[in-house]
Amino acid sequence: MTTSRVSGFYKLSPEERLEKVAQECQLTAEEKQILSGATAFPLRTANSMIENVVGVMSIPLGIATNFKINGVDRFIPMATEEASVVAAASNAARTAYDLGGFHTSLSGSIMRGQIQVVDLTDPYGAMARIYENKKEILDRCNAKDPTLVSLGGGAIDVEVHVIERAKQPMVVLHLLVDTRDAMGANAVNTMAEAVAPYIEEITSGRVVLRIISNLADRRLVRARAEFSTEELGGKEVVDNIIRAYEFAECDPYRATTHNKGIMNGISAVVLASGNDTRAVEAGAHAYASVSGRYRSLTRWELGRTGNLVGTIEVPMAVGIVGGATKSHPTARLGLKVMGIQNAEELAGAIAAVGLAQNLAAMRALAAEGIQKGHMALHARNLAMMAGAHDDQIDQIVKQAIQEKDVRYDRILELTKQLQEGVANGN
Repeated sequence: MTTSRVSGFYKLSPEERLEKVAQECQLTAEEKQILSGATAFPLRTANSMIENVVGVMSIPLGIATNFKINGVDRFIPMATEEASVVAAASNAARTAYDLGGFHTSLSGSIMRGQIQVVDLTDPYGAMARIYENKKEILDRCNAKDPTLVSLGGGAIDVEVHVIERAKQPMVVLHLLVDTRDAMGANAVNTMAEAVAPYIEEITSGRVVLRIISNLADRRLVRARAEFSTEELGGKEVVDNIIRAYEFAECDPYRATTHNKGIMNGISAVVLASGNDTRAVEAGAHAYASVSGRYRSLTRWELGRTGNLVGTIEVPMAVGIVGGATKSHPTARLGLKVMGIQNAEELAGAIAAVGLAQNLAAMRALAAEGIQKGHMALHARNLAMMAGAHDDQIDQIVKQAIQEKDVRYDRILELTKQLQEGVANGN
């Protein structure tokens, strides 16, 4: 694509936005039909993904603009039902665009599988015997996934932990697997189950659980960006943003809402790419607590030039092969729209959105308050709930915003007045 910096994108109609994205991302006519929802999600595909299928549930898919990540402009698809999220991410990204955009890195693509061993007479002896047989353990695991090994991945190491806090001591083997461009749950779980009988043989214990851990601390993505203090509203606003971050860093009640705002962006992109939102969310919140206290996933400080510098570090277990990333047609297009070539690029894009989302929320809190930005879309949702027709919604929203009264009962009253031919406000 030429540029993600699109002035006035929000002013276009949905059809005009789709055409703009299609031109920049070279979508075919068939792909445009899928992305717009005109081509229904096949029921037979849904039936192959979960059980007891009776239908599908659609949620809005928006495009965040203004993202430049590692020097590459990208449109970011976001699937979310929450108002203001897409606009907020786009606005925050705009304030970083001319300062170089976002810079990201990934620590690796290693996931952990855990094998729990109980009924041990000598847990520390069992731990030693596991390490003595590490090569055989890894060989048996890699024999279960020759394709992953051929791509440069596979089981690469083990860690062994003795847990003494339980009713009886247990050994937990961590199987470290490089899953490359896959999220890796199926590969890791298959290896863990396959090697379990051998673990029982060498430990003389009994294996209970054999499952991946979603605390992907060997798959950390980091993003950094410098944001224009002038465009954010000046030094006082930026100082307030830093004070807001310090509040979250020190107080778990605030940190929970602070990190929820980050996940508003992260989960929307994870979902739009067909990845597992629950796995990413669980890993993020666990990582926020690894110090023993729940803290912010982001850090904010004043840079040398007087601009605001933000960073984020978060586990990011996402892939571009396997699961819904390939079976869901809209998810496949989500990756195409972003121009993603590997899991590292996807993780970086998701982290950049999380960082931008956090800034947008703190800027609103530190300046005009969060409700102002929410009100127009909230009023629109309420008008639809109240039964307003499509050609009536804008008038009702305008009236409610002018009155600064966006309550459902007032929106319902305005809707009834309009439909009964009574001038609004009377």
